[in-house]
Amino acid sequence: MPRFLASRDPGAIRESLVRRGMEEDRAASIVDGFRTVTILLDAVDDDSKLLLSQAALLHGLELATGDGWLTISGAVTRLAGLARSTSEKFPESLAKGLGTCLSRVAEPQRLWKMRLGTVVVDRPLVMVILNTTPDSFSDGGKFLTRESAIARADDLIEAGADVIDVGGESTRPGRPDEVSVEEEWRRVRPVVEHMRSCHPTVPLSVDTVKSDIAERALDAGAWAVNDVSALRLDPRIADVCSRCEAGLILSHSRGSFPEMAGYEHAEYLDVTTEIAHELMAAVAVAEDRGVWREQIVIDPGLGFAKTPEQNREVLRGLPILTSLGLPMLIGPSRKRFLGEITGKDTHQLDSATAAACVAAFFGGAYLFRVHDVSGVKESLAVAEALRST
Repeated sequence: MPRFLASRDPGAIRESLVRRGMEEDRAASIVDGFRTVTILLDAVDDDSKLLLSQAALLHGLELATGDGWLTISGAVTRLAGLARSTSEKFPESLAKGLGTCLSRVAEPQRLWKMRLGTVVVDRPLVMVILNTTPDSFSDGGKFLTRESAIARADDLIEAGADVIDVGGESTRPGRPDEVSVEEEWRRVRPVVEHMRSCHPTVPLSVDTVKSDIAERALDAGAWAVNDVSALRLDPRIADVCSRCEAGLILSHSRGSFPEMAGYEHAEYLDVTTEIAHELMAAVAVAEDRGVWREQIVIDPGLGFAKTPEQNREVLRGLPILTSLGLPMLIGPSRKRFLGEITGKDTHQLDSATAAACVAAFFGGAYLFRVHDVSGVKESLAVAEALRST
């Protein structure tokens, strides 16, 4: 009598095949072919929608359509066949678009090229926040002096930080007037110079929306720039990163600098797909200005122009953002939406932060921007050990 079991986890299926005597490479290839992927196309005209629908049905794929959109779902092997379809009735542009989308899902970028080295992003990496500001929402005022900031950097590295992210201007709601270039540089410069001198192999990013700060920091020893505006406020940051061959983190947000952490611009019909489209536009701007894809990391910007429910939606929808094919950074650390879930104050949210990071890891993120090192690293180590690959 046959015994029936089912699984939605490709890794578990692969392991079952290997245990039954199949070679690991062949098992992985078979499971990859079985894997179901759904491709969502927006802004599709009626003619293209008809052509895609007809071709997809011929390849045995599932369809759903609506006003200006189309989804195609099926096994990777069948989707690959559709992407190879070219004829007068199925334009090469459609096939190429499908192929590019599918390849980015199947083989996402795992290298992050930065100014002073390249990091392989094939395991969870913890980027730790070092705010040299008087008014940041969690640690404002703690590391204002040169001595305290440098000591904090040393402590974070000893605790196991993979990347340090230093910032000299707060994005908290209701913050004071904009920080000048000279003041921001005065705050971050000691950390940049100390890291270059004492920890030259530890990647350092500078959290700024100003190209002048980006340029000074990179010339002084930073590896990457973390731009929470994704080039909206100062596109010259891309020029600087191109010249220096530096890493560039493009974080989603909306509104002016003082508005980013509020809800003035938190209006979305579909928050995850709109973030994806806006990040794709930012990536295009960066590439047009000479930045290579290998230099870019994307961040959906939890807490920036998003309500608590929208932040939860983004975390649930992270697999959609992986279709961009770029390494993904998540920054849930001590954010308000975690406080609303747990009922705890900002300084009591490190356990909730670790839980959000684990959820994001299973959703496709590999970089995690946090305040606490040890708890997050331990949680991610367990998640990595348990995840089927």
